[in-house]
Amino acid sequence: MPATFIAEVSSNHARDLDRCFEFVDVSAAIGCDAVKFQLFRLDEMFAPEILERSAKHRARRDWELPEDYLAPLAARCREKGIAFSCTPFHLAAVRALEPHVAFYKIASYELPWDGLLAAVAATGKPVVLSTGMATMAEIHHAVDVLRTGGATEVTLLHTVSAYPTPPEEANLAAIDTIRAATGCAVGWSDHTVRPGVVHRAIGRHGATMIEFHLDLDGKGAEFAAGHCWLPDQIAAVIAEVRAGEAAEGNGEKVPTAAELPDRDWRADPEDGLRPFRKIRARWTPDP
Repeated sequence: MPATFIAEVSSNHARDLDRCFEFVDVSAAIGCDAVKFQLFRLDEMFAPEILERSAKHRARRDWELPEDYLAPLAARCREKGIAFSCTPFHLAAVRALEPHVAFYKIASYELPWDGLLAAVAATGKPVVLSTGMATMAEIHHAVDVLRTGGATEVTLLHTVSAYPTPPEEANLAAIDTIRAATGCAVGWSDHTVRPGVVHRAIGRHGATMIEFHLDLDGKGAEFAAGHCWLPDQIAAVIAEVRAGEAAEGNGEKVPTAAELPDRDWRADPEDGLRPFRKIRARWTPDP
């Protein structure tokens, strides 16, 4: 099963619709299956006492995606043949996104919020849930809330909510643990920016979905933190993964079309010399 690649724009869009369009276009061009934005309002994301005390948190108002961008972004995604997704961080965002998104993505920080999970599940749309910082008990509970609420297609993403994540803390083997415990499809949300980690997640642990943070040019609000990929970096990884998928075949052991011309050039069973006797007498070198 081919791995799905999701480009996470996060807060790198600078509230610029043209830049948002460029994220869609670039994501499609480098081979992604979906592009994902975030819809939050700071006053409905952080408690007032935190915002009162922290200028750093208040500055995140500049990262809010305008709601009137949703329809044009969804249209641009349809035009480019790529799925549009978005993460809701408050209940009204679930309703605002419903006409536009192919699937919902729930962030690790919102995993404990049953009300948000239930609201997303009630839409009947596919749900992708990140599991950073969570225990297995918390993951089980979240999956139960989603399924009870009506979600029939749930994908879990193992991730480490550290930005960036040291590769030695990726704990990719947890992909297998989560899959076995929940029966859900499981992927990897990357914050390492290491090609080897992505390849290992897919090749060794069967990750069916790869989410990664994308920046266009190193000028995005989150790029300096060190967890965002640039287009050329991740394009190379996607191309390598696709080449590996194409090489999978059907498992039947028969000579391939590329091998057929050399079959008669194997050692003849009677004298051990190449090629087979049947072609020696009539063979002539190419001009």
